Amino acid sequence: MDKTGILLDRLGIAHPIVQAPMIGPKPALAAAVSAAGGLGSLGCAASSRDQVRADAETIRARTDRPFNLNFFAHRRPPPDAEREAGWRRRLARYDAEFDLDPDTQVAVAERAPFDAAMAGLVAELRPAVASFHFGLPDEALLAPVRAAGCAILASATTVREARWLAERGVDAIIAQGAEAGGHRSMFLTEDVAGQIGTFALVPQVADAVDLPVIAAGGIADGRGVAAALMLGAAAVQVGTAYLLCPEAGISALHRAALLAAGDEDTALTNVFTGRPARGLRNRALRELGPLSADAPAFPRAAAALQPLRAAAEARGSADFTPLWSGQAAALARETGAADLTAALARAAAQTLGMQP
Repeated sequence: MDKTGILLDRLGIAHPIVQAPMIGPKPALAAAVSAAGGLGSLGCAASSRDQVRADAETIRARTDRPFNLNFFAHRRPPPDAEREAGWRRRLARYDAEFDLDPDTQVAVAERAPFDAAMAGLVAELRPAVASFHFGLPDEALLAPVRAAGCAILASATTVREARWLAERGVDAIIAQGAEAGGHRSMFLTEDVAGQIGTFALVPQVADAVDLPVIAAGGIADGRGVAAALMLGAAAVQVGTAYLLCPEAGISALHRAALLAAGDEDTALTNVFTGRPARGLRNRALRELGPLSADAPAFPRAAAALQPLRAAAEARGSADFTPLWSGQAAALARETGAADLTAALARAAAQTLGMQP
């Protein structure tokens, strides 16, 4: 059996299509992708245990097919009052523009690292798949997840990271190219300039590890799926293309920005959270970054921007909203998630001369 077959069997899915786990889309998106034979994914890093439980129940109410719960594996940074005060000073001119009190606090969901409480919940919920960004949690936290029978996936942005993950017993590696939207999963390097494109990274990772590789970044149609499979991927992970599906339930501002996006309209930025992530260019990204040494460490940069975001959005503006998007946004089409999943699988199979 080839690695695609091995992966499909391990994950219990029909098509080599994984919907990228993204913070923001509704659980209806994951449910629709899973019901269509792909692997639907739910981004859980900004959710409480109660919210994760409720969202998992929503997915299970809509489909009995496998799905993925995704978590962050970063370490919380120590407080840095001086850096955070400097960041607020950089934002002061916007506070004045929007007539905001600089001491205004607006609630923002924390991007929390995977912990013992969440590990216990995953062991209770027993999703078919648990996946991780920014490396892996300690083995003591992974042990109950493994014991629950979950397949474990994790993202790598370099061959070195892929080997590190393979040595720690993951079931498959998501090779995240520089084209991908959202946060870079980099964890053994901080060199953003050296990040590798998907179609250079995938074959090198496939050659370096004896595990199925899932290609992520810049894949939005059947041509991209077929190309990734030709280069040694066992499956693909698609994110931005799913954001235009009605099941995703993203904001009207984000949807409008994606529909207007062109090939040069994204950049890697750390100004929204403190960690490099790819999003559509807007005022905050252009004027504060795209990469700023002033931004507090992840995820502390987000809190100071939240009042500006709320004020701008109230005026119908996405100037201070993180508009996560990959470089292939212009290839995305407005369609249902089930139809998109089937179309990706069908077009790739036709291109490769295979049965879908």
